[in-house]
Amino acid sequence: MTMQAIGINGITGRMGRLIAAAVTDHADCQLVGGLSRQAFTEVNGLPADLRALDLDPATLHQDPAALCAAAEVIIDFSLPPATMALAKVARATGTGLVIGTTGLSAREEDRLAALAADGLACVFAPNMGLGINVLLALVARAARALDPAFDIEIVEMHHGGKVDAPSGTALGLGRAAAAGRDIDLADAAVRSRDGHTGARVPGSIGFATLRGGDVVGEHSVIFAGPGERIELSHKAGSRTIFANGAVAAARWLAGKPAGLYSMRDVLNLTD
Repeated sequence: MTMQAIGINGITGRMGRLIAAAVTDHADCQLVGGLSRQAFTEVNGLPADLRALDLDPATLHQDPAALCAAAEVIIDFSLPPATMALAKVARATGTGLVIGTTGLSAREEDRLAALAADGLACVFAPNMGLGINVLLALVARAARALDPAFDIEIVEMHHGGKVDAPSGTALGLGRAAAAGRDIDLADAAVRSRDGHTGARVPGSIGFATLRGGDVVGEHSVIFAGPGERIELSHKAGSRTIFANGAVAAARWLAGKPAGLYSMRDVLNLTD
């Protein structure tokens, strides 16, 4: 059996540790290490769940090039600056990259697309869960099928520690709705309403953001029309769904040509 060498950026973080466990659940995958801002010299210094995986502290690096040299594919759930730095190195070394980082700016997303056009094989998805990606496909189809008289509003809620808003998944749902209507989300999005805002702008796509507690992630897309309303929703109960999706994406990406892929490609979700 050929083993696929997988590394993790942010391996000592909450998502990184879940992904590490998910990688080791697959007999055809080998966890070859990760990137960590903190240096570790002894096993006892590692988080308990990484110690349980018998991870060698010597495989935890601060230099992206060191991990790229060891891994065929790196899974990255970190912060935009770290993601973009890693993407540049991965393009140069021919290492595949699965990115679940949220909060990338439009300029950073454009830069990622440019790197993919120049040799980087990358799966980029703000949410790697199976259910939410089915929801993305359904939203695009509903937006295409329904009359423009149906107003589109997107509501999301996450735990109080989440730093970006709207969530990357909410923006992805907005892009799916906009694509279904053949419009540009940048022109249609309304991200806040406060005070005397006037009537709703026809054709706009509204976003409402809620934060509190330990909510993993909840998203609803509302199509509000004359006399009726359609709501498409997804609620995540565990972060393991994102870890499992990320590993599925890494396994799928192995051997793929350079390009910028999404979970729609991984899951073969077509209109």
